[in-house]
Amino acid sequence: MNMHIAAKHPSPEMILRPDFAAAIGNTPLIRLRRASESTGCEILGKAEFMNPGGSIKDRTALGLLDDAERRGLVRPGGTLIEGTAGNTGIGLALVGNSRGYRTIIIMPETQSAEKIAAVRMTGAEVRLVPAVPYKDPGHFAHRARALAESMNDQDPGSAWFANQFDNTANRDLHENTTGVEIWEQTRGRVDGFVCASGTGGTLAGVGRALKARKAGVQIGLSDPMGSALAHFINHGELKSEGGSISEGIGSSRITANFEDAPIDRAWSIPDTESVPLVHELLIEEGLCLGGSSGVNVAGAIRLARELGPGHVIVTILCDSGTRYPRKLFNPQLLHEKNIPVPAWLEQAFTEAA
Repeated sequence: MNMHIAAKHPSPEMILRPDFAAAIGNTPLIRLRRASESTGCEILGKAEFMNPGGSIKDRTALGLLDDAERRGLVRPGGTLIEGTAGNTGIGLALVGNSRGYRTIIIMPETQSAEKIAAVRMTGAEVRLVPAVPYKDPGHFAHRARALAESMNDQDPGSAWFANQFDNTANRDLHENTTGVEIWEQTRGRVDGFVCASGTGGTLAGVGRALKARKAGVQIGLSDPMGSALAHFINHGELKSEGGSISEGIGSSRITANFEDAPIDRAWSIPDTESVPLVHELLIEEGLCLGGSSGVNVAGAIRLARELGPGHVIVTILCDSGTRYPRKLFNPQLLHEKNIPVPAWLEQAFTEAA
């Protein structure tokens, strides 16, 4: 009877979001049970994989494009161009689609096949280039900038280079949204925030937002092996060792977004520490996450142990593990990299064979 009455007398206003951009952000915090229980802290993951494009880079893309539109840097129907490891390309193409732009993405060819396919599925034009150091003019970011400049030489105003690494609209977006959300969701009880850095926008932006509200909050950098940033924070020198199968994080240089980030602590996280956490989170807590999330959770655990029990630590759950099955869930590759392979994963591939 009540259902019948409700159907006859609907609410006068529908509850909806008007477009793609309005669905970005306001992601929940999820308690990471095992990490919390093992440290005596509350370790919380901000579920950025729940953004409509599947990653935290939806926020970055929206912040960059909103800023460009406000400043008149991109014209209606123009072309958005970015150099990216993948997720920013997905977010930028989807936001662009919703606003009538076309998108060209320059990607290093070493990224996962699934992520490359995901970018192509957005309708963006994808151009793969060799993975080379930033100092090489063939680096994907330099290629993207050069392409935009070439297009604008032929047709002024036809292309816009998003420049996620050095366009500080990236950092500002996270300071004004992600950091504020974390503060409000924890009711100001947050004692520490940890994440990796690719562009530096998330770490710097959230760090600035939280420090402005609570000076004593600890901001930590969780850096994959092969990146030079942790060594820079701890020793003042850009130096890297080893490597990682994680994608989209780590850097050999200080970007404009990372510069002046309020970082208190930094750790280099090996794959042998981060990848098993990805497997544990999936099989024990139902969270299917990418490698960067494993690096982030490893850093959150390290900060929790340094601060001691009773603290609230927040990190970022960046994207889904479904974008990296041939790396994170490939027993043969994991064995080759001397990364522990859980019995359930080994069995699953044995049965599949």
